[in-house]
Amino acid sequence: MPKARSTPLSCLFAVNKPTGVVSMQLLNKLQPLFGSSPLFQKDPQQLAANAGGSKGGKPNRRRKWKEERVKMGQGGTLDPLADGVLVIGTNGATKQLSKFLDCTKEYRAIGLLGCATDSLDSDGKRVRLTPFDHVTPDKIKAVLDQFRGEIEQTPPIFSALKMDGKPLYEYARSGTPLPRPIPARKVTVHSLELLKWTEGDAHSYEYPKEELDDKAKKELERLEKMVKEGGTVVPTEEASEAPATTAEGEAAPAPATEGEAAPASVVEKSEDPASTSSSPRPPIFEISLTVSSGTYVRSIIHDIATALGSSAHVVKLTRTRQGEFTLEPPASLSPSSAPAAGSSVEVEVNDAAATVAADGLANPAPLVLETFPGGCIEWSTLEAALKRMDEAKQGKAEGGDAMEEDKDADGLRDWERELLSKCKEV
Repeated sequence: MPKARSTPLSCLFAVNKPTGVVSMQLLNKLQPLFGSSPLFQKDPQQLAANAGGSKGGKPNRRRKWKEERVKMGQGGTLDPLADGVLVIGTNGATKQLSKFLDCTKEYRAIGLLGCATDSLDSDGKRVRLTPFDHVTPDKIKAVLDQFRGEIEQTPPIFSALKMDGKPLYEYARSGTPLPRPIPARKVTVHSLELLKWTEGDAHSYEYPKEELDDKAKKELERLEKMVKEGGTVVPTEEASEAPATTAEGEAAPAPATEGEAAPASVVEKSEDPASTSSSPRPPIFEISLTVSSGTYVRSIIHDIATALGSSAHVVKLTRTRQGEFTLEPPASLSPSSAPAAGSSVEVEVNDAAATVAADGLANPAPLVLETFPGGCIEWSTLEAALKRMDEAKQGKAEGGDAMEEDKDADGLRDWERELLSKCKEV
């Protein structure tokens, strides 16, 4: 079992964040646990004294559970809906967290066809319902090339991206003019593949129950028009109803002719398409993608469906990689062959663009990423430790002795052993 080389322990590690938890809330939950651990304290002996020492050598009940604050930070938030890799740093390692804000990431995402939401995921409200029976796995595969390589994305108006210190979603909800246009950003989709197609009768995902009212829908249309045209002031209702134009001022393309998939804005219906479909609910499709920092996966799911004349929103999003940390260590690394903690191995990611073109010219080389062999700490391990700690605090267990019983011969608790085996000391 690896031991910390120094105290306080400065390290980077990844937690498998559960869905439904805000990233910073997760850190706040962990603070008491890490604060009670000698691994992360400048003076472990003082911590022990706080926990049990007092006059006459008797336990100091009033100071037993005093924890020291541990410097902690995370290297890039995950949406509450999302789960998967969340990189966390402690003490001096927090200085290295900035590199995880600008690194390659991998995701798996599931899109539910036939419904667009204001937030582009299932946490939002229904905006429009569209036909989906014409969408097939082969048609999805056929449009994926549009989203591979370097592309331009404009962040969704309902996003946490800040402008002058204020999240975009706050401007959107209040109808406040933007200080400046939301700039499109160049992002790189290194790989993008369709993993799975599931018919509606083989999954349990549903559309959001709440629907935007007509006034809110018009308001959202005006916001989307403002973003699309690079504006800062929300257009008036009359302006938002004007015919759409291209960036060059030309009229937007006419609706598709018979036999072609119509744009989502053309095929909008008031009834639920699923009610007239042969399936009890719409199908879902799952994609895997490796992307540069700043890529909005929600937008890619939305744009894939729009390119097929339908709509979709994200119902599940998992980050499987953040920089060198992965959800699971590479299968080729057995415990006996895995490098020592703190080292990295290189793995090659198959990039669809890394092939020899028809003209014989080689496309860019495959993306090569370093992978830390430790994998992720499961949230259930930390959650169980927090529960035991709370029980001891509340007197449900036998005072502080219950926490002492969890320790091994090296004085480590279960969660501390797990962390030392999966962290990268800095």
